[in-house]
Amino acid sequence: MKRRSLPVAAALAASAALLLTACGSSDDNSKANDEISGADTAEPGAASTPSTPSGDTPARPDMKLPGDVKETFEGWKTGNPLEDAALADAGRSQTAVTYAVTQGDPDVPALSFYQAKTALAGSQDWVKGIVDAGLTYSGSVRYYAPSINVFDKESAGVVYCADESGAYNKNRKTNKVDKAPATDQSYVLYSTRLEKNGEGVWQTTKLESERGNKKCIR
Repeated sequence: MKRRSLPVAAALAASAALLLTACGSSDDNSKANDEISGADTAEPGAASTPSTPSGDTPARPDMKLPGDVKETFEGWKTGNPLEDAALADAGRSQTAVTYAVTQGDPDVPALSFYQAKTALAGSQDWVKGIVDAGLTYSGSVRYYAPSINVFDKESAGVVYCADESGAYNKNRKTNKVDKAPATDQSYVLYSTRLEKNGEGVWQTTKLESERGNKKCIR
């Protein structure tokens, strides 16, 4: 989404260099050529991340997006079960932020389900800024080029890009959509740290973003 239009975005748009180093990101993403389940076939507003897995995780929160909001995740599987589980929850973490904005509530349970620590605090502040400005979202965002480095069975680093050129701010009261033209700032590099909690959820615990990163501009 065009987060650059809101002053609060500046606080989260810090350089990702430190976290990139910690994540040990690589441009080699040859294995990540499968799309996330249902991503490119889902109707607008449908869940864009994989269906709820069975097994050791609790019931996952519903995150049905409005009909005019869509997310797609490209290259979001490696074929490695551990990596795929972490990547799936990294995607759900992004969807949780979008869901919180569309709901107009920084305290939706979905956000604290998929995020923790500084990532959660930052996302809640950011969502609050959007909501306080009287805005929500409309359009589509594409997440792509993920790179994952699993540190151990309970922690990993994930770096990925977002194309927000098709997403726009929408006035929450009037429903007027601000279709500002896309620029290099519409492309974002995200750098995250994930930690697996006691319930088996790979929570995003650190989140940094850099707009206009050359790695993501297409």
